[in-house]
Amino acid sequence: MNNFTFCSPTKYVFGRDKESLTGQLTVEMGSKRVLIVYGKGSVVRSGLLDRVKQSLTTSQVEYFELGGINPNPTDDRVYEGIELCRANNIDGLIAVGGGSAIDTAKAIAGGVPYEGDFWDFFAGKAVMTDALPVGVVLTIPAAGSEGSGNSVITKLDGLHKISLRTESALRPKFAVMNPELTFTLPPYQTASGIADMMTHIYERYFTNTPEVEVTDRVSEGVLKAIITEAPRVMAEPENYEARANIMWCGTLAHNGICGTGRQEDWVSHFMEHELSAVYGVTHGAGLAVIVPAWLTFMVEHNPGKVAQFARRVWDVVETDDRKAALQGIEKLKQFYKSIGMPITLKELGIDNPDIDLLVKKLHENKGQTIGGYYRLTPTETTQIYTLAM
Repeated sequence: MNNFTFCSPTKYVFGRDKESLTGQLTVEMGSKRVLIVYGKGSVVRSGLLDRVKQSLTTSQVEYFELGGINPNPTDDRVYEGIELCRANNIDGLIAVGGGSAIDTAKAIAGGVPYEGDFWDFFAGKAVMTDALPVGVVLTIPAAGSEGSGNSVITKLDGLHKISLRTESALRPKFAVMNPELTFTLPPYQTASGIADMMTHIYERYFTNTPEVEVTDRVSEGVLKAIITEAPRVMAEPENYEARANIMWCGTLAHNGICGTGRQEDWVSHFMEHELSAVYGVTHGAGLAVIVPAWLTFMVEHNPGKVAQFARRVWDVVETDDRKAALQGIEKLKQFYKSIGMPITLKELGIDNPDIDLLVKKLHENKGQTIGGYYRLTPTETTQIYTLAM
């Protein structure tokens, strides 16, 4: 096990009607003038945005709004938010929605006190140490951004989709998590969120770091919980207990606990980011395509942990590592199909992918050799994109 620092300062407020505490929690995080960042309309139609505003007003918190954030959020809205914050002396942000709203709010929070271009942080030209505080009212369990120090933004010029990771600067001060707010999520969005949170665990689980039994078992336990609860959520979208378990799984998958003591990988996310940047696909659905292809490649190159995954998570009994790994991958693909996820690029709606472009952009953004579990050059990532077909 490697040395590690685990920091998870977010206050999680979980349960029915907890969005009514947003104002109180905002005051507790030290903000009196906030920018509410939200998506394309569901938070408005459901009445959630009005409830959040009422809670802020009751707590004497003044608010401004930045709505209409798209999936796969882009840098133009971040710049808009930074200017709004500076012009109105805003001292905090409240993200209402899923990963897109949260990631946008985080990028704005880091950009406001910075004298340069916020993209410097994403491009690796600067290190973020200061940011406005961020609170979250979560509506989509998927990205895990409500508990992480991460943000993913696409730069429209060149379609560069890049993730920024911080240890503490961008971790939300609080996250309100009411499972009832997820009852009306469309099935495809629910399933995409499930695929996303599972991949957050894979990126940490597939490692060469030895003697990480506790962290492995935590990861496997959360994965098995997702596998148990996902069919219930899909069949009974208003099953509170199933929704609650899935929502909490999404947080545990990405708040860092599953990565303690080991080297992580993240290649599957990097490869999918290029898919969603170029083709505009839903992130979780893209991951459902990329991950089995990545795992299939690993069967021939580093099968050990894939075989362990098959045996411990999918209950495969085969003793030969290669055969066990392939059986586990097949079970994973069948699971994705059972919840309505694609498992090939064609099923994702990409009939003729420009693999050369995807590989070129991937390695421009992430370097010529990437990955922790197995080091990949453009030759290998081309093979994985091809397997995804």
